[in-house]
Amino acid sequence: MSATYEDAYASSLSDPDAFWLEAAGAVDWIERPQSGWTEGRGWFADGTLNTCYNAVDRHVAAGRGKDIAVIYESPVTGTRQQIDFDTLLERVSLTAGMLKNLGIAKGDRVIIYMPMIPETLFAMLACARIGAIHSVVFGGFAAPELAKRIDDAAPRALLTASCGIEGGRILPYKPLVDHALALASHRIEHVVLLQRPQCVAELVPGRDHDWTESYETAGPAACVPVAATDPLYILYTSGTTGTPKGVVRQNGGHAVALAWSMRHIYGAQAGETFWAASDVGWVVGHSYIVYGPLIAGCTTLLFEGKPVGTPDAGTFWRTITAHRVDIFFTAPTAIRAIRKEDPEGRFIQDIGTGRLRAMFLAGERADPDTLLWAEQQLDIPVIDHWWQTELGWPAVATCLGLGDRRRRAGSAGFPVPGFRFAVLDDDGAPVAPGASGHMVIGTPLPPGCYSSLWNNVEGYGRAFQSFAGHYESGDAGHVDDDGFVHIMGRTDDIINVAGHRLSTGQIEQIIATHPAIAECAVIGADDQLKGMIPLAFAVVKSGVNAAEELSGEIISLVREELGPVAALKQVVIVNALPKTRSGKILRAAIRGLANGRDVGTPPTIENPGALAAIAASLQVRLNPHST
Repeated sequence: MSATYEDAYASSLSDPDAFWLEAAGAVDWIERPQSGWTEGRGWFADGTLNTCYNAVDRHVAAGRGKDIAVIYESPVTGTRQQIDFDTLLERVSLTAGMLKNLGIAKGDRVIIYMPMIPETLFAMLACARIGAIHSVVFGGFAAPELAKRIDDAAPRALLTASCGIEGGRILPYKPLVDHALALASHRIEHVVLLQRPQCVAELVPGRDHDWTESYETAGPAACVPVAATDPLYILYTSGTTGTPKGVVRQNGGHAVALAWSMRHIYGAQAGETFWAASDVGWVVGHSYIVYGPLIAGCTTLLFEGKPVGTPDAGTFWRTITAHRVDIFFTAPTAIRAIRKEDPEGRFIQDIGTGRLRAMFLAGERADPDTLLWAEQQLDIPVIDHWWQTELGWPAVATCLGLGDRRRRAGSAGFPVPGFRFAVLDDDGAPVAPGASGHMVIGTPLPPGCYSSLWNNVEGYGRAFQSFAGHYESGDAGHVDDDGFVHIMGRTDDIINVAGHRLSTGQIEQIIATHPAIAECAVIGADDQLKGMIPLAFAVVKSGVNAAEELSGEIISLVREELGPVAALKQVVIVNALPKTRSGKILRAAIRGLANGRDVGTPPTIENPGALAAIAASLQVRLNPHST
């Protein structure tokens, strides 16, 4: 191992408080903390700060006001904009003033349901500026999902835009917002809507406010001191029960962890350009589009487009060269899509990659074939790394900023300093090197990880119950003889579809509401482009005609409830689902068949004909010699 990484990792485990208090020096504090971890409260409990100040104001105070803070690149609208730190400070402080004029104050929640435009970033930072707690909801979620988040967060205001743009398609947001507000039990006082020229929306008198008018009448708002343990945001993620989990991120640990990671994992320096090609509706967008790069004094790139089709498979490389991107972060799905359109890498050869020195992949497992193709085409390190919404920043990586360049296709790298990994069997005993088991992390988790679930103490506690003294990641994997960590897949019903985390259990619940369906099973099937896709098997009720249009109705129902992000495109109608004698559906066997693995008839099966029928529908064979 490189001595720099090895020393940092050992130091982070031997004296975590000292390690992270030293790291806290990269953040500007109103009251600098003297304590590290405090049980029951979190990290840096005696410190106060303001996250927006660290992302914006302090760079202006340091004389960097004319440096570019944000680049907005929108191939879907043909818009390109550069925003320096002086302008960013003005826009954020006035947006914060707009919120204050509506009575929004420290501790209030604000839902942000917006596309990838600068105003979305301004809104997030404005909430942080006045101590309000933002909850960004991905614009691809349908009204019922938005309504669930409204009821849980109980916000005073909702910020939205008239539309988003998905490739070449206009997606009106206001009808979705109005529908969600009608479904929700909680009543929101204020809806602030930004009119985009591509789609003009109707405002509801007395409740809705025009963004531009409200902004123009606002005065600048100053930064409000908050405790390090005060919530910065709530970000909802799919739960195994189908009910979204509101991950809570604290201000202090979040700022320290992101500042540390930008320098030591990504190797990014102030003044460089960092691009995370994600969406602010996901944790990657929170950490590495908005907060991380700006706290580190980097230029961040906000991209409204797709890896292919806006206009072609060369859009990433044009953006990287045009804006002199130094570090690039995207999902394996994006690279697979580009490879499918441009297998020979001709766009890369023709356009080049400018001064790009590394590309990081996350959101789903990077299959070795895709990773090696990208590294060969780009001729730079392509680094897979692993983390989760709950963790907030990478837990397994190759720490480029610590001088480490070791990587192995199929592995996400090594444990990041601060994260104490173990691989345990079902009984909680450590497994042998190379053997698979539950990937768990010792507690307390380092700064930046979630501190609670909003309104869900029980749900938060469950993640720490199965294995004493450890956080259960829900992923299975192994550590090889050289110490590389391999994350192989979920141990629950969560699947990653193009980097979007979805619950198959939630999809099953939606399908079960169709009046024709008696029962169903949804599994994650391997997909060459998206990594995984949901595949549904449904049994109709007795006496119901399983007409051809039924599959289409189910797909539409799921899309209506979850939105297009659900990506369900195939529903197989079967006479019965294979079950054990105790009535448990054999999802693992179905998943194995769907993914082309060698599957035999389990000895515990009650109805082997049902499994054979599913195999026939998938045009695969059961192995008669395997059990």
